[in-house]
Amino acid sequence: MPVKVREVPGLRQVVVVVVTKSGFILSALLLLVSLSVRAAILPEERADVLYHNYDGGGITIDGPSVLVRKNFADKVSVSANYYVDNISSASIDAITLASPYAEKRVQKSVGLDYLNEKSIISYNYTQSIENDYEAITNFFGVSQEMFGGLTTVSLGYSLGDNVVMKTGDDSFRDVMKFRSYRASVAQVLTKDLILALNYDIITDQGYLNNPYRQVRYISPSSADGYTFQPEVYPRTRTTNAASFTLRYYLPYRAVVFGGYRYFIDSWGIQADTYEIGYEHPYDDNWTFETNFRFYTQSQADFYSDLFPFENAQNYLARDKEMSAFSDYTVGIGVRYEFESESLLFFEKGSASFYLSHISFNFDNFRDVTAGNFAVGTEPLYRYTANVMRLYFSFWF
Repeated sequence: MPVKVREVPGLRQVVVVVVTKSGFILSALLLLVSLSVRAAILPEERADVLYHNYDGGGITIDGPSVLVRKNFADKVSVSANYYVDNISSASIDAITLASPYAEKRVQKSVGLDYLNEKSIISYNYTQSIENDYEAITNFFGVSQEMFGGLTTVSLGYSLGDNVVMKTGDDSFRDVMKFRSYRASVAQVLTKDLILALNYDIITDQGYLNNPYRQVRYISPSSADGYTFQPEVYPRTRTTNAASFTLRYYLPYRAVVFGGYRYFIDSWGIQADTYEIGYEHPYDDNWTFETNFRFYTQSQADFYSDLFPFENAQNYLARDKEMSAFSDYTVGIGVRYEFESESLLFFEKGSASFYLSHISFNFDNFRDVTAGNFAVGTEPLYRYTANVMRLYFSFWF
């Protein structure tokens, strides 16, 4: 079986509660930095069917997702989700260090929400399985509505226990654990304006890098002028993120929204995310949406595109997600709501299609596959990606 190098972009652009071996889930990327207001009512009974596709940087990720939610006695809501990622990669890391590969990730989750007057207590269990990575996440949350429903305060806690393996090396087996803490406030400021605030703290411990990825260092005796050695990461990491989102409802039922997110971690990375968007209704059934997002970050303290010699420092990273880079996303979407008369067993339904175009530009990660360049002078790496979501929702 060929050795593979697994990488997926956008690691620090969102907060995730389920960690795969790459630290990334496609659905998390699609959430961007938006936050919806959650009052003390149970989620609606519905069934969702989703198809998602990510294509960029030599990586293709696609697959279906099915979610069903059912309420009981106006007090309890139960949900179940089945999610699949089919992954094929010929990324720059795979081409540079190994061979293209294909694999499949299957994620299953069940959730429970309990309504007690103006409070909702939530629990969610998620299991994600790949051929060389297994992840289990437990989430606990509580949400309290107060001040006549104008304010909603939520607290969340997630704990993950993951096992890291390596294809082709049966002796390699390590663990990665994380704990995530979230506090959020949703506030109705006026009849037209809603503010949401978030604060997240995540602590990671264990094997935090990719067992396939390597760094390069100068080696005059090599034909290329450089040689590779495995990455070495710290076994602990703490991240903090604060964000806000504003939604303003216009008189003709349209919505303008925007937000900002600040991220900092114990590895020296600082990041800023800005987003603005607009939703516009048409007739009674159509809603159109567009949004723009910009993200920028600094590099990790122990990152370098090219180290001066072997074992140049205690910790070594050349993952481009640890480098200094920026990206921007332009998205469009459309939603159509079905009339209840056209649905046999459901009260209502909707069909949605969203397309996002992402452009990544790296400040200090170089494309070693570009051709004949002197060591360290290769062109800076950049690429684009497209993310597509098509899903149907039915309420019952």
